[in-house]
Order: sequence, then C-alpha cells, then structure tokens
Amino acid sequence: MKIGYARVSTVDQKARLQTDALRKAGCRTIYVDQGRSGASINRPELKKALKRLKRGDVLIVWKLDRLGRSLRHLIDIVEDFKERKVGLRSLTDSIDTTSPHGRMVFQIMGSLAEFERELTIERTRVGLAAARRRGVKLGPKFILAPASKAVRHARKLITAGEPVGEVAETIGVSRATLYRVLRRAQGVAHAA
Repeated sequence: MKIGYARVSTVDQKARLQTDALRKAGCRTIYVDQGRSGASINRPELKKALKRLKRGDVLIVWKLDRLGRSLRHLIDIVEDFKERKVGLRSLTDSIDTTSPHGRMVFQIMGSLAEFERELTIERTRVGLAAARRRGVKLGPKFILAPASKAVRHARKLITAGEPVGEVAETIGVSRATLYRVLRRAQGVAHAA
C-alpha cells in the first residue's frame, strides 16, 4: 500500500501541491501535518502514518525535508523502515528505497552525515582542549559568589525561619542554586 505524508510549516500554507502529487503517485491515504515545523518533534499525523505502515508498504513524500527534522532523523527513519520491510519514496528528490539505486543513494547520504557528525565532534574536542590550554574555565558560571551580600542575607532569612523557596525567589535564583551556593559558602568559611 502507498501511504502519503505531507507537511506545511504554517497554518496559512496549503498542502495542496504536495497532496495532489501524492495522489498522482497512487496514495489513497495521506496524512498531513498543518502548521508544523520540520524541526518539531510533535507531528501527530507523521506518528499516525509511521504507525500504520506495514511490511511491503511504501511511505511517499513530496520532498525529503517534509519528513525528517535532519539528515540523521531521516536516516533513523529509513533504518527503521529497512527493519520493518517498508519503503520510502521522495517524489522530487528522486529517492526510492525500494530500488537498489535508491538504497545506495540513501546509504551514501547517511555516510556523509556520519562523517560530518564525526568532524563536528572532533572540532569540538580540539576547541575545548585549546581553550583549556589557554586557561579558560569551562562549565557553568556561578550566579552568586559564596561571600556575597545576597548569600549572607539569604542565610539570615533562612536562619530566621523563612522557607528556602521563598528566600531563593527573593534573591532571584532557584532553590537548587541557593542550596549549591550555601554549600559552597560553608566550604569557603571552613577554609578561611
């Protein structure tokens, strides 16, 4: 069975171009996500389409970018399809994983995506190492200094019986941040 999937990014856009092409390609059932960004994880019609696919079915899209959030996401979908014996066909990209040529093209795209991901990881490692050599301190910046007036004021309020959540809100930080700073302040006081 041929099942179609279309997506338009805004509510104002019309999916007519895509749905017409999908019908012409033989899709009797078409799922359409209206007003959904390609980067969005929440695409209910895509979920329905993917769930409906059975062995031997083909999901047809007008263009690959209508389907996946990224090349990695597309590759994951195709890997899932391969395990389930489901095909993928993109009308404008001339990709059809039901043919040997289409599978080869998609595997090449997957290899390039993996290569790019590995290059990005390597560049990040090299950049972090260079920053450490220059003495850059990595990690989150402290919002409050342990010896600041705000921390001393917070300690007084807590000692006086104020709830920690209210004290944190008063000084403009989360409870977790306040607890962390108070622990650090204790360590600073013991070290002095």
